[in-house]
Amino acid sequence: MARMSSAPPFAAILRAPFGALGVRVSTNHLVALEFLAPGTPLSAPTSPLLERVAEQLAAYYADPRHRFDLPIEARGSEFRRRVWQALLDLPVGHTTTYGELARHLGSSARAVGQALGDNPLPIVIPCHRVLAAHGLGGFNHAGGGFSLDVKRWLLRHEGVL
Repeated sequence: MARMSSAPPFAAILRAPFGALGVRVSTNHLVALEFLAPGTPLSAPTSPLLERVAEQLAAYYADPRHRFDLPIEARGSEFRRRVWQALLDLPVGHTTTYGELARHLGSSARAVGQALGDNPLPIVIPCHRVLAAHGLGGFNHAGGGFSLDVKRWLLRHEGVL
């Protein structure tokens, strides 16, 4: 991730087809996933919840139609939670645009983009399925070209690209 974070260290760092995923949990919930560059040192799951997260992510990598069944806690404003719920309702293999999502929610594309940028659980809350009107659009969970590489991988995996 390009920006500095004051968040606690990762509870686990899991291998991903595009690099690695840093995982943060509370006592009983998955609270954050962060895309990490290839070569990031891994750290194995050390609790039943972390093992469940690792298993479900592996199931998604094997089959993009896997439905996540994880206890999640996505903290954000009411508006952000509405945006994230709309993403959860978007089926695998389908995309929408920032503008279409904004119209559906009675908001602006900029506000939707900000909510997507604050999505604490990418992949589980599939913000990669939102595109710009003329191209892939932003994807702020990692820095530089790596972030768009991750988005491309996820969309290819789901049969969109």
